[in-house]
Amino acid sequence: KRPVLVSSMDGVGTKLKIAVMMNKHDTVGQDLVNHCVNDIAVLGAEPLFFLDYLGMGKLTPRVFGQIIDGLTKACAAAGCTLIGGETAQMPGMYAVGDYDLVSTIVGVVERDQIIDGHKIRPGDAIIGLASTGLHTNGYSLARQILFTQMRVQLDDYHGALGCTFGEELLKVHRNYWPVIRRLVIGDRSAVTQTRKAKSPVSSHQSPVHGIAHITGGGFYDNIPRVLPKNCTTVIRRGSWKVLPIFTLLQEGGSVSDEEMHRVFNMGIGMVLIVDPKSVAAVQKVAARVGVRSYLIGEIRKGKPEVIIG
Repeated sequence: KRPVLVSSMDGVGTKLKIAVMMNKHDTVGQDLVNHCVNDIAVLGAEPLFFLDYLGMGKLTPRVFGQIIDGLTKACAAAGCTLIGGETAQMPGMYAVGDYDLVSTIVGVVERDQIIDGHKIRPGDAIIGLASTGLHTNGYSLARQILFTQMRVQLDDYHGALGCTFGEELLKVHRNYWPVIRRLVIGDRSAVTQTRKAKSPVSSHQSPVHGIAHITGGGFYDNIPRVLPKNCTTVIRRGSWKVLPIFTLLQEGGSVSDEEMHRVFNMGIGMVLIVDPKSVAAVQKVAARVGVRSYLIGEIRKGKPEVIIG
């Protein structure tokens, strides 16, 4: 009725180096779509269409086909249309085998349903949605630690990971739109049923007051973007399962806790700031679409920053 268009642009970063080293290119296309879908989902925006840019020294049909397969698979899963893009061959610009992959996404949200953080209040609960791994950020540091300091090989198997390092590093960036969509524009039955009968959730009301996609900048840079001037985020260390890859990186690279939480997602790919009365209902919605969630903190009165303790 009062549509607002939302757009974003991003790339896969140096995760592409891993794809080239593994000679496996289907997952990075999925990474790109899901990252972009998540970036506009923080405003409650439904993805509409997607365009990609692929630049390389020489077009290799097999590599090109795998990338497109990944893009189309993820777009279909997100309900987003891949309407076109640009493929550029630039010999001399890219090293043999290297390429760059970036995209633009456009979505839409009702003006009165935009999630912009203005409803956040002290006392709100913070729910973390589990990541699948590094997603698409922190790969420059991860490669430095793993390949230079620890001297591991991509085909080395590690018991704590349950797979090879290459397989771990290529795990697909999770798409959180199925969770957010149910919370902000539809399928609110799980939320409504857990509210008291005298205070139901209306068709235009969501328990979600703010959303942060934990990408580059980690917890410290992404969460404050959505905070009002009088709110502080307090994150409780140990309240969620830190994935083994992050423990290996921290120990192998002697990385401080602060830097780990600034560079990596540490196992939390998306943060939801919600009405404290709706925590159980929100977690139920996440579980219904197969995403593990954790109550990881709360909003307190203070300046807009993140405290992890």
